[in-house]
Amino acid sequence: METVHKFFFKNSSDMSEVKSNTIDLVITSPPYPMIEMWDALFSMLNEDIQQSLQEGDGNSAFNLMHEELEKIWNEVVRVVKPGGIVCINIGDATRNINKSFQLFANHVRITTFFQNNGFIVLPCILWRKPTNSPNKFLGSGMLPTNAYITLEHEHILIFRKGDKKRKLPPGFESRYNSAYFWEERNKWFSDLWVDIRGMSQKLNNLNGSKKKLRERSAAFPLKLPYRLINMFSIYGDTVLDPFWGTGTTSLAAMVSGRNSIGYEINSEFLEGFKLNLKELKNTIQSININRIKSHIEFIERYKKSGKEPKYQANYYKFPVITKQEIEILLFSINTYSENENKFTVNYSKFEFE
Repeated sequence: METVHKFFFKNSSDMSEVKSNTIDLVITSPPYPMIEMWDALFSMLNEDIQQSLQEGDGNSAFNLMHEELEKIWNEVVRVVKPGGIVCINIGDATRNINKSFQLFANHVRITTFFQNNGFIVLPCILWRKPTNSPNKFLGSGMLPTNAYITLEHEHILIFRKGDKKRKLPPGFESRYNSAYFWEERNKWFSDLWVDIRGMSQKLNNLNGSKKKLRERSAAFPLKLPYRLINMFSIYGDTVLDPFWGTGTTSLAAMVSGRNSIGYEINSEFLEGFKLNLKELKNTIQSININRIKSHIEFIERYKKSGKEPKYQANYYKFPVITKQEIEILLFSINTYSENENKFTVNYSKFEFE
């Protein structure tokens, strides 16, 4: 098996390099409107945003920021194939505007856009990042009535293009090889994720200088896009990230046996991505070993409960719970090569004894 990964360093409001109706899955985390660290970026795109912020007109700034995002969402609408899935990791924003504390519901605005543009809104995931600061509070502390709820979760919004599910040929082998374990399904398809930690989002310039590459990056850990890719795509599919950043979605696509396309306005991120590639073979080995060991441990607990698995995996020496899992197949990375911001990855069957 072989996958191809392409990166374009430009604003993704123009994704003319991607043909219409060709993308199977989108996984991305855009800049969050009304989060202060992104003010400069949005103001660079539209100077009216900075003026609205200076005037204390939060609603105007909020709408103008989303209008900039919607230029990219319009391209997403164009390139995703019918039945394709879009996953957007977005946090709401809390902010004092004119001495008034309020919430800016980014997830509502984005949901409304996709709903108005022919997408079906599917149940979303609340990603509640584990925190080491359980005693945080805003407002008047222990005295009613002016304290505020601490915002400690983000949304993973999920949309499908059109009202029909994606059609695959009967008996399509790649679909069955792409199966996940029964116990993974029960965990992954919960609407609340609490087992994935967030990442530090401060990035220093890779040349060693003290100047920051970007004050902050909308980074998520590899585990998050890896899980979504396995949930909503099959081997050989193409995954798009229009806010590529550090390239985590592309790395997840590589270790998942999917193709990927990324757009990013700052080409300096590519150097860090290449550093991560050096660990790519070890990363996929570790992920595969952990998945299989976790499955074997689950099977042992399953047997101790007095139950007996009915099926045996065809490619590996362990039982599975359902018939849909018997063709599950994992891959190792043999080689990867680079040619002008295009990476090609070659795979072989992952062996586990």
